[in-house]
Amino acid sequence: MLIDEFLPRYDVNARYQIDVHAAISEVYLAARFLNMSSSKAVRWLYRLRGLPQGNLTLDGMLKWGFVLLADKPCNELVLGLIGRFWAASPQIQRVNADAFIKFDQPGFAKAVGNMAFIAQGDGSVRVTTETRVLCPDDASRRCFRLYWLFIGPFSGIIRKEWLRLIKQGAEA
Repeated sequence: MLIDEFLPRYDVNARYQIDVHAAISEVYLAARFLNMSSSKAVRWLYRLRGLPQGNLTLDGMLKWGFVLLADKPCNELVLGLIGRFWAASPQIQRVNADAFIKFDQPGFAKAVGNMAFIAQGDGSVRVTTETRVLCPDDASRRCFRLYWLFIGPFSGIIRKEWLRLIKQGAEA
């Protein structure tokens, strides 16, 4: 998977999946142009964390500091983000894909998230999303793991909402 090229080793990960009964091209388009603003849960969780609530799309995420690491249509999308996610001011680092791979500054965490599309024998498409986080030093790893203890379940709710909305959009 493409996600392995950007973060093959990691400290924390979470993975979710859903089966969608639609053509793989429709599923990919539903994911690529996903608009999360229709989800009350996503809007509420973003508000709670102090994240931007406008433009809850992939393109909106790119404006916040995410970097599109890979986009292989009908196969996999990979996004990355570098910051101090556990801090009140997360100090998001704006980088390109090459700089993302090389980044290893102590005190930060690198996160990648993907959406992969896998055709199933019954004509459906399995959509998976995985989040991986790597901290280059022990101090940031401790801070992130404590943060993830509280935030991880809510992050999971957001990822499950992504999948639900992709399914809803592709099957409509």
